[in-house]
Amino acid sequence: QVQLVESGGGLVQAGDSLRLSCAASGLTFSGYDMGWFRQAPGKEREFVAAINRNGSSTYYADSVKGRFTISRDNAKNTVFLQMNSLKPGDTAVYYCAATPYNSVNLTPARYNYWGQGTQVTVST
Repeated sequence: QVQLVESGGGLVQAGDSLRLSCAASGLTFSGYDMGWFRQAPGKEREFVAAINRNGSSTYYADSVKGRFTISRDNAKNTVFLQMNSLKPGDTAVYYCAATPYNSVNLTPARYNYWGQGTQVTVST
């Protein structure tokens, strides 16, 4: 079955960096666009970043543009989210997701498969 396993979350101070990884198995990774979403307590899950299947196109939420970078390694079935200049407002559970739709996929409904999430906490 399809599994997406996130790692790399943790507790950091404002201004620090973190790199999240998401290892995929059970699917043909190069045939899926990938996305990162986040959900803070009491809030809806929101789009963070997405990348198409060959890595040639990336998309970002305005709130993270210029600070976060999404990338992928199809040889290792892994997608990454490099997060720099972290702010307390970035505190959330971060989820990676996979979609077979070859399009601009910015909403959770576009994604078929989800990881279990990794907690990112940014203190002041």
